[in-house]
Amino acid sequence: MRFRNHDLQVKIEATIAAMENDISAPNLGTHKLEGKLSGLLSCSCGYDCRIVFSLTTDDESGEQVVFLLDVGTHEDVY
Repeated sequence: MRFRNHDLQVKIEATIAAMENDISAPNLGTHKLEGKLSGLLSCSCGYDCRIVFSLTTDDESGEQVVFLLDVGTHEDVY
């Protein structure tokens, strides 16, 4: 994944790495979404950058799987 804004790319990559360690870490601000995005989750990767994702459990391994669905400003993803 490549972004035109290098600083933003670094923040997004750091957030994804943090999600791998603990999807519920307080600094991520992970929360459930409502309305048309009900059933999905979102976390913050900067002041006005959000990652929208879903969680599921892999049937074979039993591990939690994160599906990244959208990355962008608050206005863009909601």
